[in-house]
This record gives sequence, structure tokens and C-alpha cells, in this order.
Amino acid sequence: MTDKNLPEPPSHLSPDEFRKHGHALIDWIADYWDRVEDLPVMSQITPGAIRDQLPTHAPEAGEPFQDLIKDLDSIVMPGITHWQHPSWFAFFPANTSPPSVLAELASAGLGVQGMLWSTSPAATEIESHVLDWLVDLLDLPTSWKTTEEGGGVLQMSASDSTHTALVVARHQAAKLGISPDSMVAYASTQTHSSMQKGATIAGYGHIRLVAVDEEQAMRPDELRVAIEEDRANGLSPIFVTATVGTTGTTGVDPIRSIGEICRDEDLWLHIDAAYAGNAMLCSEFRHHQDGLEFVDSYTFNPHKWLMVNFDCSVFYVANRSPLIDCLSILPSYLKNDASESGAVIDYRDWHVPLGRRFRALKLWWVIRSYGADGLRSMIRYHVALTKQLAHRLENDSRFEVVAPYPFALVCFRCVESDEATTRLIEAVNATGNVAWTGSELDGRPMIRVSIGQRATEERHVDALWSLIDELA
Repeated sequence: MTDKNLPEPPSHLSPDEFRKHGHALIDWIADYWDRVEDLPVMSQITPGAIRDQLPTHAPEAGEPFQDLIKDLDSIVMPGITHWQHPSWFAFFPANTSPPSVLAELASAGLGVQGMLWSTSPAATEIESHVLDWLVDLLDLPTSWKTTEEGGGVLQMSASDSTHTALVVARHQAAKLGISPDSMVAYASTQTHSSMQKGATIAGYGHIRLVAVDEEQAMRPDELRVAIEEDRANGLSPIFVTATVGTTGTTGVDPIRSIGEICRDEDLWLHIDAAYAGNAMLCSEFRHHQDGLEFVDSYTFNPHKWLMVNFDCSVFYVANRSPLIDCLSILPSYLKNDASESGAVIDYRDWHVPLGRRFRALKLWWVIRSYGADGLRSMIRYHVALTKQLAHRLENDSRFEVVAPYPFALVCFRCVESDEATTRLIEAVNATGNVAWTGSELDGRPMIRVSIGQRATEERHVDALWSLIDELA
């Protein structure tokens, strides 16, 4: 029987229409990559310019899909800052790549919700296996594999990973009767601000920032003094973040020395390697992570430097039991035979959100498409370009390189004055041909040049040097 009172269902694109528009969209993306080098790197619009082009109210009737694609050029593109531009030297890279974009499309088309193993076994098992691959590729402790006592999980960002580690450490301490008001989390003055934000959200009563040495690395002696002072004042040291590749200068904290302190003091040690962790694919960089046997958790972002588009942050724990103990809440509607068997991983218990996308597909496809050798070659190429630029700066009396450059970031300033540094920052960005980031070190302005966009070649760095030479 047909109920004549039922509303009409919406109309959808037919498979043939979807195919037609899908082909057009792939063509548009490919054309964008072809022409991105000819576009101004930074968006040139004024605030509100995009919204002014949008209708006041949402449309009541559907619009032709070709109009949506057309608006990519007329409305969206003027408001895009081109992170995929080969002259993108700002912040850190946020790379994408053809296999990553295609994997994202496949993931969106499948539309799975991978909160439990049973809700899509492929999403869980591919993720577990690929993250176990990365344990070997990055020379991390084998005990961190999901086949051992640890394990890896994909998060949205390194900030989420650090926040999760802070919450688990707090939970473990609270089980011992320690009040969050007395808990202390430690990091260096150069540690990413997400640690302070995460500790605040997690309810830590105190955050201590530890001094760094001339290489912008945390001083273990200062850490030990801070811990002793806090214990003497009745506080409870709980958590330490050490960084491999700080955001400001890619400084590297001494993991082994910090780890020995954390072992002696029974503190949770978390490693933030969001950017530089990618470089550990190459054996020549692995001395920077000496001491991983002391580590409780570790994060790095393939969406920065491995051509996996945002979001894709890897979070490892040396022992997954505290993580699951903290984050597992099992309502009746999530109970199932596979979970109760103990034979599967349910990633809902490994992070704050319940729902999760099939992020692992793009990581899997990128590794398979480029191979480990291809990814290593890209990293080594970017590092070599950085050294070339750094040597030019070091050999020019107008400039001072202000920090070591162990990876693919060089930081410098103008010797003439702080005002000259600021003028150069603004003058280069004003050309529209390049984007880089001004920052501060020791209270003085400096310039960061991050070389890591997948399409960047030697000629782009040469062009940047020509601008520096001309405008300084």
C-alpha cells in the first residue's frame, strides 16, 4: 500500500551524472595543480569579500552541479592561500598528492564510520597494519606495534594527540589519588602552544616552561630543578613533552637525558615530532630520537611532509592499556561479539571522538604509490635545498642564521637591525610570488623559511634567494 501523504524523496545525481561531474572535477583539480605556480601565493582579498558574493539565504531549489564547479573559480579561488604552491615557504608544509586526493575521494565515496572493528573491518585493520609498517620505517621501538603491547592510531592533528596523552597521564595519576589541581606538566619554552592548551583543557593545575640552550633544546638540568622545586612546594609532577623539531626553529630536545629524568621521577614522557618525525624515514636523522625506550607516547604528522593531505596525525603509545582504560566507555548499543572476543581493535577507545573516518586509506595509498624510497628522496631533496640556502645566508655579511637547521627549516635575520628584518619579511610577502613566515626568537624578529612543498624545485629556492638579495 502506498501512503499518499509521504513527502517526495529528494532527487540525486544519477550514476552517469555523478561520473560526468566527477570527471569534470578531477580535470579542474589537475588543471589547478598545473597552474598553481602562476597564481599569487597568498589570497589578495579583503575581509568579507567572499561572504559578500554569497546569497543571504540558502536556495530552496537545487542548482545545476556545473554551477557549483564554476563557483570554484569565481568565488572560492580568490579566497585561497595556495599551500600547494611550489614557492610556499611559510609555516610548515601541508602537502597533498595525487594518490592522497584519490584515496580521500574513495574514502568519501565509501562513507564508512570506523568507530568499531565491526563497523568496517578494513578501516581498522589497514590502519593498524600501515601504522605498524611505519614503526619499522621510522625505526621506532617494535613494542609500539599493534601486534605487541603498544600501538598506533590516526588522530586529526598533533594537538589532539598531545591532548590525548595529557588526559591519559592525568587519569593514571588520578587513580593514585592525586588531585588535578596539584598536577604539573612540563615543556620547553620552544614547545608548541598546543601543549599548554591541552594541559589547560585536561585540567592540569600547573604548566612549567623550561629554559632552552643555545640550540633551542630543552635543558635537562633545568627540568630536574623545576621538578624538585615543584615537589618541595607540594605539587605533583606528572607529564613532560619533549620536541623533535620545534615549530619555531626545529630545535631538538635531548630525549635520552629527559627520558632518564622521567624514568627516575616516574613521569609520563610524550614526544611531539609533528614535523620532523617524517624525516625519521631517513637513517641519517634518527640520532635525533635517541632514547625512545623511555617514551610513553609519540606523535608525528604525515599531513605535513609525507604528501598525505590533512588530516592525518599518527599517535603511538608504548603501552595501550592505560589509553584504553582511560577512554573506553561501552554503552549497550556499541556491544558486539567481535569486541567482546578481545581479538580486535576498536579505535573508538583510542581517542576522544566516537566517530572516525577512513583516514588510513590515503596514508596506505601514498606509501604504496611512492614507496619508502620515493618518500625518502623527497625529504632528502628538501633538506639539501635548505642547506644550500643556509650556506648562502651564512656567506653573506648582511644576514645571520640564528638557529641550527637539522631538517628543512632555516631561520635568519638581517644584521643591520630588527627593523630591517621586519621590512624584508613584509617586502618579500608583498611580491605575491612567495610566502614565508616572520616570527620571533629571544624577543627579536626573525624569518623562517620552510622548504617542503612537494613541487618545490631548486629554481624556486633560487628565485627566493634572488628576492632576498634584491630586497634586503
